[in-house]
Formats: sequence, C-alpha cells, structure tokens
Amino acid sequence: MTSLSKFSMLALALSLAACGTQDGNISAANGEPVAAVAPPAGSSWSETVADTPDGNFLMGNPAAKVKLVEFGSYTCSHCKDFSAEASEEIRKLVDTGKMSFEFRPYVRDPIDLATALLARCGGKDIFYPLSEQFFANQAAMFEKAQALGDAGYQAAVSAPPAERSVRLASGVGLIDFAKQRGISENQARQCLADVPAAEKIAAGVQKATTDYQLSGTPSFLINGVLVDNVANWASLQPKLREAGI
Repeated sequence: MTSLSKFSMLALALSLAACGTQDGNISAANGEPVAAVAPPAGSSWSETVADTPDGNFLMGNPAAKVKLVEFGSYTCSHCKDFSAEASEEIRKLVDTGKMSFEFRPYVRDPIDLATALLARCGGKDIFYPLSEQFFANQAAMFEKAQALGDAGYQAAVSAPPAERSVRLASGVGLIDFAKQRGISENQARQCLADVPAAEKIAAGVQKATTDYQLSGTPSFLINGVLVDNVANWASLQPKLREAGI
C-alpha cells in the first residue's frame, strides 16, 4: 500500500474526528512577562515568514519567547471561526516580537488536503492571507461540494493520486478561487498533483496525532505544550497571558 493510499484511509478516519473538541490535554505552564522585540528595519514581524524544517511556515520573530502553533483543518467550521476572530489579533501579538505563530495543517478529508496543497502553492509570503481567504470561502466551497454529489465526489477520490486533488479542487471551485488570488491555473494544478507534498502533509498529521493525541481542531501548542480545553480565541487569550504575553 502506498503512503498516499494509507493517507486516504487516515483521512477517512480523521473526517470522523471532532472539530473543536479537546479533552485531557496538558495545560501550558505560566511564564514571566516577555519583553517586546523590534523587527528588522523597514519591516514588521507579521510580514516576516520563514520556511520551517517540517515544510510549514513560521510567522514572526524566529527567536520569540512564546511560540504559538495551531493545528487546523480547512474543512472545520471551528477553525474557520477561529481564523475570522483571531487572525488580526495574532498579527498584533506577532508584531510585538514576543510571539511567533505557525499554522500546521491537520487535514481530515480529501477536500481538506486539496485546500492545504493550494494554500501553500503561492509560497510563504502569501500563505497566511490565502489561508484566511480559504477559511472565509468555506461555506461556498461546501455548497459546491454538495452540488458535486456523491457520484462526482467518489469519482474524484477514486482517481489516481496525482489526479485526485486536482479533480476535487476543480469540482468544488478551489482552482478558480486560487486563480482570482494570483495563482495561475497551471501552477495550481501542479501543486495539487504534487504527490510527495501530499504525503508530507499526511506524515505531519500522523506525527501530530502520535505526539499530541489530538482530539479535535483547532488545537494549540504554546512553547511545545498542548493547551487544555482551548478551541477559540476567547479561551486562548488567557493562556497566552499566562505564558507572558
């Protein structure tokens, strides 16, 4: 069985996982107040995005004392709500230099995977704005997925690995959505057909599941520790204050 075939089975299982539910996680430890750090001249920390060794994108001061990580799913309604309510607030905190932010895709289904592949297609400089726009488009995407019907969906997910995400993304309007945001159709199709990239995302999901026993999305790490019972900005803010922000 290929890695991507294994991922298809994993994605089916993850699609049944809770969205916005966490139980039995570890609470982040309290921290001393953190001092602000000025960004490089002529820039802001929220516009400073770097590749990570695991293939994700880190926003902000790479030496920030507080490191916030979100495990999120592009097809999770709670993750969409978190993006809408928290993205600007996170940027404000990142701009202080006290905190960095990293979004790690925790894909739960094949449409989620296709979106994750497209979100990173334009590279690190537009990853976060594009991700926010994909979340904002979630309801429209679901409408197109419903219109696709079971037969259309099954035909897409049954396609060979290099074609699967292309067919799904086309069917639910994601390629056209990306084209309107500066990614050419050819570029989008190449990203969606990138089987090694899909397998890397799948490996990240498996590692996160093993390392943190995630029970839902969104889930958060503060300085490498899974935060207890947090699935929205209102409950995350006090944890960040405890960490020194």
